[in-house]
Amino acid sequence: MNNGTRAQELRRELQHDESVALRRRRAIIGLSLVGMGSMAIVSAFQTGLLKHLPDPPLDRFRSDEVNSSDTAYHWGVPDGTISLAGHATNIVLAAYGRRDRALAEPWIPLAACAKAAAEAAVAVRYLFYEMPIVQKKWCGYCITDAVMHIGAFAFTLPEARDAATRVRSELVEARKEIAA
Repeated sequence: MNNGTRAQELRRELQHDESVALRRRRAIIGLSLVGMGSMAIVSAFQTGLLKHLPDPPLDRFRSDEVNSSDTAYHWGVPDGTISLAGHATNIVLAAYGRRDRALAEPWIPLAACAKAAAEAAVAVRYLFYEMPIVQKKWCGYCITDAVMHIGAFAFTLPEARDAATRVRSELVEARKEIAA
Protein backbone atom coordinates (compact mmCIF):
# COMPACT_ATOMS: atom_id res chain seq x y z
CA MET A 1 0.00 0.00 0.00
CA ASN A 2 1.49 3.38 -1.00
CA ASN A 3 1.54 6.55 1.12
CA GLY A 4 -1.29 8.17 -0.84
CA THR A 5 -3.59 5.22 -0.22
CA ARG A 6 -2.66 5.16 3.48
CA ALA A 7 -3.34 8.88 3.78
CA GLN A 8 -6.73 8.49 2.09
CA GLU A 9 -7.71 5.63 4.41
CA LEU A 10 -6.58 7.56 7.48
CA ARG A 11 -8.51 10.64 6.37
CA ARG A 12 -11.64 8.58 5.68
CA GLU A 13 -11.48 6.86 9.07
CA LEU A 14 -10.75 10.02 11.07
CA GLN A 15 -13.49 11.99 9.37
CA HIS A 16 -16.21 9.39 8.88
CA ASP A 17 -15.67 6.19 10.86
CA GLU A 18 -18.20 5.78 13.68
CA SER A 19 -16.41 3.07 15.64
CA VAL A 20 -16.36 3.43 19.42
CA ALA A 21 -12.57 3.79 19.35
CA LEU A 22 -12.67 6.77 17.01
CA ARG A 23 -15.59 8.37 18.84
CA ARG A 24 -13.50 8.23 22.03
CA ARG A 25 -10.51 9.73 20.24
CA ARG A 26 -12.75 12.53 18.93
CA ALA A 27 -13.94 13.12 22.49
CA ILE A 28 -10.30 13.54 23.57
CA ILE A 29 -9.82 16.05 20.76
CA GLY A 30 -12.95 17.97 21.75
CA LEU A 31 -12.04 18.07 25.43
CA SER A 32 -8.50 19.13 24.57
CA LEU A 33 -9.76 21.96 22.36
CA VAL A 34 -11.89 23.26 25.25
CA GLY A 35 -8.87 22.98 27.56
CA MET A 36 -6.73 24.82 25.02
CA GLY A 37 -9.25 27.65 24.84
CA SER A 38 -9.20 27.99 28.60
CA MET A 39 -5.41 27.85 28.83
CA ALA A 40 -4.95 30.20 25.85
CA ILE A 41 -6.76 32.87 27.85
CA VAL A 42 -4.69 32.11 30.96
CA SER A 43 -1.48 32.09 28.91
CA ALA A 44 -2.38 35.47 27.43
CA PHE A 45 -2.79 36.82 30.97
CA GLN A 46 0.35 35.16 32.32
CA THR A 47 2.49 36.59 29.51
CA GLY A 48 1.06 40.11 29.67
CA LEU A 49 -1.20 40.05 26.60
CA LEU A 50 -4.23 40.44 28.88
CA LYS A 51 -4.24 42.51 32.07
CA HIS A 52 -7.22 40.90 33.79
CA LEU A 53 -9.13 37.62 33.78
CA PRO A 54 -12.86 38.06 34.38
CA ASP A 55 -14.35 35.87 37.12
CA PRO A 56 -17.85 34.76 37.99
CA PRO A 57 -19.36 36.95 40.73
CA LEU A 58 -18.57 34.44 43.48
CA ASP A 59 -16.55 35.20 46.59
CA ARG A 60 -13.45 33.02 46.23
CA PHE A 61 -12.95 33.24 42.45
CA ARG A 62 -9.75 35.19 41.87
CA SER A 63 -8.23 34.02 38.61
CA ASP A 64 -5.73 36.90 38.43
CA GLU A 65 -4.24 35.93 41.80
CA VAL A 66 -4.23 32.18 41.14
CA ASN A 67 -2.52 32.63 37.78
CA SER A 68 0.01 35.14 39.12
CA SER A 69 1.05 32.97 42.07
CA ASP A 70 4.57 31.64 42.53
CA THR A 71 3.16 28.16 41.85
CA ALA A 72 2.03 29.29 38.40
CA TYR A 73 5.62 30.24 37.45
CA HIS A 74 7.73 27.77 39.41
CA TRP A 75 8.70 25.69 36.34
CA GLY A 76 10.43 28.70 34.79
CA VAL A 77 7.55 29.17 32.36
CA PRO A 78 3.90 30.04 33.05
CA ASP A 79 1.95 26.89 33.83
CA GLY A 80 -0.83 27.87 31.44
CA THR A 81 1.56 27.49 28.51
CA ILE A 82 2.59 24.03 29.71
CA SER A 83 -1.03 22.92 29.98
CA LEU A 84 -1.79 24.42 26.57
CA ALA A 85 1.01 22.34 25.07
CA GLY A 86 -0.27 19.25 26.89
CA HIS A 87 -3.72 19.63 25.37
CA ALA A 88 -2.19 20.17 21.92
CA THR A 89 -0.18 16.97 22.34
CA ASN A 90 -3.36 15.11 23.32
CA ILE A 91 -4.86 16.16 20.00
CA VAL A 92 -1.86 14.91 18.04
CA LEU A 93 -1.86 11.58 19.87
CA ALA A 94 -5.64 11.15 19.47
CA ALA A 95 -5.46 11.92 15.76
CA TYR A 96 -2.50 9.64 15.11
CA GLY A 97 -3.15 6.37 13.35
CA ARG A 98 -5.98 4.20 12.15
CA ARG A 99 -8.89 2.88 14.19
CA ASP A 100 -7.06 -0.42 14.84
CA ARG A 101 -3.95 1.22 16.27
CA ALA A 102 -4.36 -0.52 19.64
CA LEU A 103 -3.52 -3.73 17.77
CA ALA A 104 -1.24 -2.40 15.03
CA GLU A 105 0.66 0.24 17.03
CA PRO A 106 -0.11 -0.42 20.69
CA TRP A 107 2.59 1.88 22.03
CA ILE A 108 0.71 4.94 20.76
CA PRO A 109 -2.41 4.43 22.92
CA LEU A 110 -0.23 3.35 25.84
CA ALA A 111 1.86 6.53 25.56
CA ALA A 112 -1.29 8.66 25.20
CA CYS A 113 -2.76 7.09 28.34
CA ALA A 114 0.43 7.47 30.39
CA LYS A 115 0.75 11.12 29.39
CA ALA A 116 -2.91 11.81 30.10
CA ALA A 117 -2.65 10.01 33.47
CA ALA A 118 0.21 12.27 34.57
CA GLU A 119 -1.72 15.38 33.55
CA ALA A 120 -4.89 14.15 35.24
CA ALA A 121 -2.95 13.51 38.46
CA VAL A 122 -1.60 17.07 38.40
CA ALA A 123 -5.11 18.35 37.66
CA VAL A 124 -6.59 16.45 40.60
CA ARG A 125 -3.90 17.79 42.91
CA TYR A 126 -4.55 21.32 41.70
CA LEU A 127 -8.34 21.03 41.97
CA PHE A 128 -8.50 19.36 45.36
CA TYR A 129 -5.40 20.69 47.10
CA GLU A 130 -3.67 23.69 45.57
CA MET A 131 -6.67 25.96 44.96
CA PRO A 132 -8.91 25.09 47.94
CA ILE A 133 -6.26 24.35 50.61
CA VAL A 134 -3.10 26.28 49.71
CA GLN A 135 -4.33 29.33 47.84
CA LYS A 136 -7.91 29.35 49.14
CA LYS A 137 -8.85 30.95 45.81
CA TRP A 138 -10.44 29.55 42.68
CA CYS A 139 -9.89 30.01 38.97
CA GLY A 140 -12.70 29.02 36.61
CA TYR A 141 -10.27 28.71 33.71
CA CYS A 142 -8.12 26.31 35.75
CA ILE A 143 -11.14 24.26 36.82
CA THR A 144 -12.15 23.93 33.16
CA ASP A 145 -8.60 22.92 32.26
CA ALA A 146 -8.40 20.32 35.02
CA VAL A 147 -11.75 18.74 34.15
CA MET A 148 -10.69 18.50 30.48
CA HIS A 149 -7.43 16.73 31.45
CA ILE A 150 -9.31 14.29 33.68
CA GLY A 151 -11.88 13.62 30.94
CA ALA A 152 -9.20 13.09 28.29
CA PHE A 153 -7.47 10.57 30.55
CA ALA A 154 -10.73 8.69 31.09
CA PHE A 155 -11.25 8.40 27.34
CA THR A 156 -7.74 6.95 26.82
CA LEU A 157 -8.32 4.04 29.18
CA PRO A 158 -10.30 1.59 27.00
CA GLU A 159 -7.89 1.82 24.06
CA ALA A 160 -4.88 1.56 26.39
CA ARG A 161 -6.41 -1.58 27.94
CA ASP A 162 -6.75 -3.12 24.46
CA ALA A 163 -3.19 -2.09 23.59
CA ALA A 164 -1.83 -3.56 26.83
CA THR A 165 -3.64 -6.83 26.09
CA ARG A 166 -1.99 -6.89 22.65
CA VAL A 167 1.48 -6.19 24.05
CA ARG A 168 1.01 -8.83 26.75
CA SER A 169 -0.02 -11.47 24.19
CA GLU A 170 2.97 -10.60 21.99
CA LEU A 171 5.28 -11.01 24.98
CA VAL A 172 3.75 -14.39 25.82
CA GLU A 173 4.23 -15.52 22.20
CA ALA A 174 7.83 -14.27 22.21
CA ARG A 175 8.57 -16.17 25.41
CA LYS A 176 7.11 -19.35 23.92
CA GLU A 177 9.31 -18.97 20.83
CA ILE A 178 12.40 -18.41 22.95
CA ALA A 179 11.60 -21.42 25.13
CA ALA A 180 11.03 -23.66 22.11
